[in-house]
Amino acid sequence: MKIYPREFYLKQLRPFYNSDLIKVITGIRRCGKSCLMQSVALELKRNGVAEKDIVFLNLDKHGYKNIVTPDALEKAIDAELIDDKFKYIFIDEIQNVKDFEPVINAYREEGNCSIFITGSNSYLLSGELATKLTGRYVQVDMHTLSFDEFLYMKRFMGLIIGDNRTEFDEYLTCGGFPKVLEFSDTDAKVKYISDIVGQVFDKDIYARCKIRNRIVFDKVVTYLVNNFGSRINLQTLENYFRSALHLPIKKETLNRYIDVLNSARILYKCPRFDMKSKRSLMGQSKYYLADTGIYFARNVDGRINYGPVLENVVYNYLSSHGYTMSVGQIGSLECDFIARKQNEYFYIQVAMTIADRNTEEREYRALSATKDHYHRYLFTLDTLLQKRDGVKHVNLIDFIADGRDLI
Repeated sequence: MKIYPREFYLKQLRPFYNSDLIKVITGIRRCGKSCLMQSVALELKRNGVAEKDIVFLNLDKHGYKNIVTPDALEKAIDAELIDDKFKYIFIDEIQNVKDFEPVINAYREEGNCSIFITGSNSYLLSGELATKLTGRYVQVDMHTLSFDEFLYMKRFMGLIIGDNRTEFDEYLTCGGFPKVLEFSDTDAKVKYISDIVGQVFDKDIYARCKIRNRIVFDKVVTYLVNNFGSRINLQTLENYFRSALHLPIKKETLNRYIDVLNSARILYKCPRFDMKSKRSLMGQSKYYLADTGIYFARNVDGRINYGPVLENVVYNYLSSHGYTMSVGQIGSLECDFIARKQNEYFYIQVAMTIADRNTEEREYRALSATKDHYHRYLFTLDTLLQKRDGVKHVNLIDFIADGRDLI
């Protein structure tokens, strides 16, 4: 089977192929972590590494599902180590093994191997591995396909590709889970995404977290998924559930549920950030989906609300490119995002169009209020681009389809 090589993530891993640092790949289920590891293994083979020196255990597959204890994991690895040559050990879905950390640590300490592990959620780094191996692992957080990867993978698969706008609308509604591209029928795509979300809840949430009231939890999930990209305040959320739905729920419980969804990579938190103080602000964070297909798979209304959907695409694209994303606070004004990388900041507004003059003024207001030297971006779907106040007005589809970066 041909495997689409996701070059963006391979570039992140290549410097560590022969390092004793444990390579930890996290991300929502079915985002492509297993294929990424297989791509690494294929690349090693092309570079002359012998088949016998590559150990690959997929703990979700037949023959390995009984490996759920540290002893069983160690026995399975040892069975593959047929000589004393340097080995590359790949373990997929390692969180299936409770208390796996000491085993992985022991092999790392021996120093005769390079270890790659994947997990579907951040519980992977919540235990002994995170505390005991400080500075001794490197983490790659993998996302579903970005739009440029979506186009590249369609070409890789030999699929017919339309114009960028048509493809972009498909990408917004059906999302970027790689296997979705194998289905031509929209209903099949939606069912597949629904099944993925179901697996996340069954295997990464219900099986690992103590959710006492699933009915209430599911209502919280529905609210957050349906309101992605909106500002969320815990007090307001508590009041809504108490008054509108007559469900008594505490802020502490709401906060825990949100943390669970973040850990399972269903949602990503985007906190507010004040540019004047260079500090994160409490309250009214926004939450974005790991993949926009999750929203459309859970809702019968297939219409695109371009505002939050486009924000979600920008958030995921820039996050995957190493930017820390925040909701921007500029005095009394707010811009959609402040993107940070090292000591650089970027002001970002996102809108479907600024063809309407009132919309144009609204989108430029926060950007024009900035008085520092940082770059300012306005992403829209417009083909006619505005030149105003030093703001870079960019067509979002072209920007991502070309795999561009902020400059």
